[in-house]
Amino acid sequence: MPSDPDRDKDGQVDAGRSAVSRRGFLGRAAAVSAGVVALGPAAAQASPAVVAHRTPVDGLVDVVLSVNGQDRRLRLDPRVTLLDALRDRLDLVGSKKGCDRGQCGACTVHVDGRRVLSCLTLTCAVPPRPVTTIEGLARGEALHPMQQAFVDHDAFQCGFCTSGQIMSAVALAREGTARSDAEIREAMSGNLCRCGAYNNIVDAVRAVQAGRTRNGAD
Repeated sequence: MPSDPDRDKDGQVDAGRSAVSRRGFLGRAAAVSAGVVALGPAAAQASPAVVAHRTPVDGLVDVVLSVNGQDRRLRLDPRVTLLDALRDRLDLVGSKKGCDRGQCGACTVHVDGRRVLSCLTLTCAVPPRPVTTIEGLARGEALHPMQQAFVDHDAFQCGFCTSGQIMSAVALAREGTARSDAEIREAMSGNLCRCGAYNNIVDAVRAVQAGRTRNGAD
């Protein structure tokens, strides 16, 4: 068996030599740690990847958002949802915050022509795709055909969900996949109406599909 330098001939630990050995080890470990700390900033400066991905001091990002045909420049937290940006930063309050969990559909807007739930969409993930809100449907004083149909068929009561219902219905009509009442109800099932105006909403959608609206602007 190899001899242990920290033990005497009787097998007892030599406290003096063992203590020196431990002190030496701890000293070397401390020196290595100090060297790593000292090299830390230099190593970071030498790595372009670290510098390139450094977060700005304020943590905000610049976003150019195309909304209803206009470019809007925003500087905001990257966690801000499209719904909050529209309502709180751009004063476009037609899109409603109902559940804020993507369950009621009151926040529905169009992104690149497709309906999305703005409460679940990050603003910084939208550009360069254009955004259309309920405020962007009408052409001057002329309502969009779907807006006019909702008026003609009393397809709302309290009105809180109406903007989301209309935005979803416009996209549905454009998609052209829902024709029967059952298909329309299924395609609109993500938009809830607590007042229960579902029958009138279906009538409004059917009227637009059949071209039976008045004073509507495409």
